[in-house]
Amino acid sequence: DIGSQRDRVVSEEEWLKKWELGNIGFHKERGHPLLQKYLDVLLNGRSGLRIFFPLCGKAVEMKWLADMGHRVVGVEVSEQALRGFFAEHGLSYCEEPVPEISGAKKLQSTSGNISLYCCSIYDLSSSIVGKFDGIWDRGALVAVNPRDRQRYSSLMITFMEKNSSYLLVTVSYDPNKHKGPPFYVPESEIKSLFG
Repeated sequence: DIGSQRDRVVSEEEWLKKWELGNIGFHKERGHPLLQKYLDVLLNGRSGLRIFFPLCGKAVEMKWLADMGHRVVGVEVSEQALRGFFAEHGLSYCEEPVPEISGAKKLQSTSGNISLYCCSIYDLSSSIVGKFDGIWDRGALVAVNPRDRQRYSSLMITFMEKNSSYLLVTVSYDPNKHKGPPFYVPESEIKSLFG
């Protein structure tokens, strides 16, 4: 049971405020050890993959995977986070509007292998970003408002190619003692969301 978290809603404005104030304890400067540990599961012996980072922030793993020859696509509501990613890695990029989404921008590395969309994840669709060979969900499902999990997982499934790998990190704790985010997502719910 997710207890008192069931009705908790974190607005887009609250997320933007976290970035503005530097309240980003969820950001990992060195990349997540579980991605390194399970990289073979994500890649499954394949190279040159398209890998999606939902709610990407300025995840250092995006550059790491791009440097390995993969094409990375991320989505994040905070433009500050996306610009921070490019600045911190010394990557030049160009910016263009996303015609299908009012007010959205795409920031793309000059090399073309990293494309980051600045918009709500729910504004994206596979007709805009295509499908992916892998998804690295390090902090997205646990950041999504509990009432939006079904909508989120349904969207993720539409982004997956036939032989896609989905690597998901969640957190385990007593949801009555912490209001989230990160939100507690019981394993039973993960199974019902993703099958």
